[in-house]
Amino acid sequence: MKSLKFLILILLFQTNIFSQQPAKREMRAAWISTVDNIDWPSKPGLSDKEMKSEMITILENLRSYNLNTVVFQIRPTADAYYKSTKEPASHWITGTQGVAPGFDPLQLMIDEAGKRGMSVHVWLNPYRVQKDTTNEVLSKNHLFFKKPELFLTYGKTRYFNPGYKETRDFVASVVGEIVRNYDIQAIHMDDYFYPYKIAGQEFPDQAAFAKEPRQFKDKDDWRRDNVDLIIKQIRDTIIANKPDVEFGISPFGVWRNIAKDSQGSNTVAGATNYDDLYANILKWQKENWIDYVTPQLYWHIGFDRANFEVLAKWWAAHKYGANVYIGHGVYKLSKTAKEVEWRSPDQIVKQIEMVRSMPLLDGSMHFTATNFLKKGDTLRKPLMEKQYKYIALTPEANRVTRIKPQPPINASIAQKGGTAVLTWKAGVNNQKYVIYRFPKSKITDFSNPENIYYVTTATKLEVPNANLQQYTYAITALSNTQTESSPIQF
Repeated sequence: MKSLKFLILILLFQTNIFSQQPAKREMRAAWISTVDNIDWPSKPGLSDKEMKSEMITILENLRSYNLNTVVFQIRPTADAYYKSTKEPASHWITGTQGVAPGFDPLQLMIDEAGKRGMSVHVWLNPYRVQKDTTNEVLSKNHLFFKKPELFLTYGKTRYFNPGYKETRDFVASVVGEIVRNYDIQAIHMDDYFYPYKIAGQEFPDQAAFAKEPRQFKDKDDWRRDNVDLIIKQIRDTIIANKPDVEFGISPFGVWRNIAKDSQGSNTVAGATNYDDLYANILKWQKENWIDYVTPQLYWHIGFDRANFEVLAKWWAAHKYGANVYIGHGVYKLSKTAKEVEWRSPDQIVKQIEMVRSMPLLDGSMHFTATNFLKKGDTLRKPLMEKQYKYIALTPEANRVTRIKPQPPINASIAQKGGTAVLTWKAGVNNQKYVIYRFPKSKITDFSNPENIYYVTTATKLEVPNANLQQYTYAITALSNTQTESSPIQF
């Protein structure tokens, strides 16, 4: 093992700001949706072996696209895809709420994604309890039967009542348990705060407003404050338990229309975060309550009511120090799509290029994971030829305290036929490892993603066709905040 101490290497390793090469750091994520079995498992009641196989197939496929993050939905309806002392196992796993599989889905996801170099963000819905009260049966030990006063029904869906402090306390306790027990990168919530409005039906929270109005006279302002309070409490809970874990929100793509607010976007969306979902996203960014925001821009470039380009520029201009990742509607791609723009993968390719052209944006998330599998070579060919040709590391969080890792130790290389076996041991604060490959004796630029060979949580890697006569290998470590160590050479 030789330490890389040359100043030129360190300088090249730290920065290459003016290079025209692809970005070394870029969020490339896919949502893995469990509600209604959208992505995983494919249906309730599969065997443990079948479920594990499906998960690995999804991860292998995402890894083959050089994606670096999964956003795994682990609490779609006040239930659990993990070992919880507070809520029952989801009925979308085994078919019966409260009946868990013979393994821990979240731990398996963390382990298998890590082997493939991918980070795990866990996706929770804060308020939804039952999507359809006419078809879904709650477990007998569900909190609903102990505290029915905390719940209400709107349409066919049952929710926690956002107006009560006890609701906020319980949801925050769920987050605390997850953060303490699992090695995750982020807690993630989507656009479902207060539900999308049903025409002609008022959300039934008048009793809560009368009981706990605080200083508010206007119910809309009170509702927004209810959501503000739970976001701030979740942020505080994360910091108290594991301050290096990020908190991200993926809101509906429009904060407010410009007709309602001069700060709003030049759009005419039928619903907005602020006015309809009572989610004041910009406040959360300004107050440092969230680390990243991923607006769901599931419209095409040029769409008259909500133009992707207009909204991407708007969110870039309103980041307030948070990382901003753009949400793409990969699920809309279809040769028979009603809108001609979605009949070709060129729409997604152009969107990614547009995001990359805006320096204030930090990458992309795609809805949803199985669409990368279903679209096959139709999507793979254009992405892998250019946009995702090389591996990229996830961005560092701007707002958590960064953890500096030490380099890995005892790095060695052995050759077995044409295969090289790289081994090493963990240094302090090592979570993942980045293996670089360079032409022999030409270790040059660690900032160039073309030189990244693989990323993994393992401490051993077999490299087929390693060709040690022509290539030299080096390794760095990443901490949980995605901060990279100095390199060492094999």
